[in-house]
Amino acid sequence: MKQDALVFYSPVDDPSAWRDALAHELPDLDFRVDPEVGDPDEISYALAWLPPKGFFQRFRNLKLVTNLGAGADALLNRDDLAPVPITRLSDPGMVSLMTSYVIFAVTRYARDIHIFERAKRRGEWHYVHPRPLSEIKVAVLGLGELGANAAQSLAAMGYDVRGWSRTLKDIPGVACCAGREALDAMLGECEIFVILLPATSDTKALLGARELALMPHGAKFINASRAAVVDEEALLAALRSGAIGEATLDVFNVEPLPADHPFWAQENVLITPHLASITVPHLAVRNVAESIRRIRRGEEPLHRVDPRRGY
Repeated sequence: MKQDALVFYSPVDDPSAWRDALAHELPDLDFRVDPEVGDPDEISYALAWLPPKGFFQRFRNLKLVTNLGAGADALLNRDDLAPVPITRLSDPGMVSLMTSYVIFAVTRYARDIHIFERAKRRGEWHYVHPRPLSEIKVAVLGLGELGANAAQSLAAMGYDVRGWSRTLKDIPGVACCAGREALDAMLGECEIFVILLPATSDTKALLGARELALMPHGAKFINASRAAVVDEEALLAALRSGAIGEATLDVFNVEPLPADHPFWAQENVLITPHLASITVPHLAVRNVAESIRRIRRGEEPLHRVDPRRGY
C-alpha cells in the first residue's frame, strides 16, 4: 500500500516540533525531513519555507503545499511546481508575534527610545518631553490578517492610526483607505510608517524614491513584511540624507544581510534578522492537519493562496 507522506523543508524551523505536533493530529501521516525523503512518489504534501530552486521536481504525486511563513511569494511562479493548491497558515501565534514586534518598533520611536539609546552610549542624561500618543500619526500599509491586527492594536493604545490596502477594509479605530491616490495622500500625513504588505506584482518596489519623498522629513520607517516592496537603494539614500530619519528593518533583498552592506553602518537603522513573526507549530498545526484532511476528502483546503493576487 502506498504511503501517504509529507516532506518538510525549512532552513530555520525545527522539524521535530512539527513532527510531534502533526503526529498528534494525523498519526497516520508519514513525516519526512528533506533530504531524507525516501520514495519521492509517496510524497503527497509539502510543508515548506523558502525551498530552493528545483526542490519540487522530485515529487510527481504532490497534492498540497503549505507555506510555513506569512508570505507565499517563494512558492509562486516556479517552474518546478505543478499547479497544486498552495495554502498559507492562519496562526494566532504568528499574529501575536507580529503585533508585538510592530508595537515595539512604533513605541520605540513614539517614546524617543532611539534617542535615549544614543544618549546612553555617550554617557549623557538627555531629556525629551513625551508626547501624547494621540498626536502621533501611524500609517500601516497592508491590512491583511497581520496588518489589521497590528493596526487595531495600535489604535487601542491611543495612536492616531491610518491604514492602506489594495481593497478597502473596515477596522475599528483605524482610518482606512485604498487605491494609489489615497496612498500618496497618506504618505504625506503620517510620521511613522509600518510596512506589512505581501510581495506581489502590484507591490514590487511600490515604495521607491518618489514615495519616500512624499513622507515628512525625518519620518520613521518600519518594514516587517517583504524587502521587495521597497526600493532598497532609495531607502538607503533617504536614510543617509535624513529624509527618512529612522528605520527598523526585519527584511532585506539578500539574507543574511552581508557584512559589508551599508545598512550596518547607518546609526539610524535598527536591524533584526527576519524574525518579526514566526510560525508556532502547536498553534498552527490544526490548520495544516485540516487542510490535509480536506485534500484527502477531495475538498478545498483552508486559506488557499490565489496565485494571481499573490496571497
